[in-house]
Amino acid sequence: MQNERPGMTIQLCFVCLGNICRSPTAEGVMLHLIEQRGLSHCIKVDSAGTGGYHLGEPADPRSVQAARRRGVHLPSRARQFEKSDFKRFDYILAMDSSNLQALERLAAGQHLGKIHLLRDFDAQSARGSSVPDPYYGGDRGFEEVLDQCFEACQGLLQHLIQQHQL
Repeated sequence: MQNERPGMTIQLCFVCLGNICRSPTAEGVMLHLIEQRGLSHCIKVDSAGTGGYHLGEPADPRSVQAARRRGVHLPSRARQFEKSDFKRFDYILAMDSSNLQALERLAAGQHLGKIHLLRDFDAQSARGSSVPDPYYGGDRGFEEVLDQCFEACQGLLQHLIQQHQL
């Protein structure tokens, strides 16, 4: 997908299960990196969950706290990914294989080229790697999610810059 139209905006959506830990963290990290590179005008970011368990809730306080320590803001409110989102977003980034499969089922054979595992953009991780859900673990899990999101989002941003000539 090339950025053939001047002024075209690239739309990203990060997706986990409940949209309160991993995908809001990835969203916040990507917003942070985009802002640092001065690309906020051409890359827009959102997040969603495959489940509707926490609709309207802010990110988990443990995610917010871990991100804040690194200067990252997590602005999202939980929402459920909808079929109409496939038309809206250019890249749909699943946090793990379970969410990837849920998105592929919802896509029903369409828009499959838009769906990716986030960590596939991390040159340091094996293809098919997941961002583990820290929800039931200790604080270290939230730090690990941040580390993985930073690595993968940096790779994703580099991909977008090259692929779309930003």
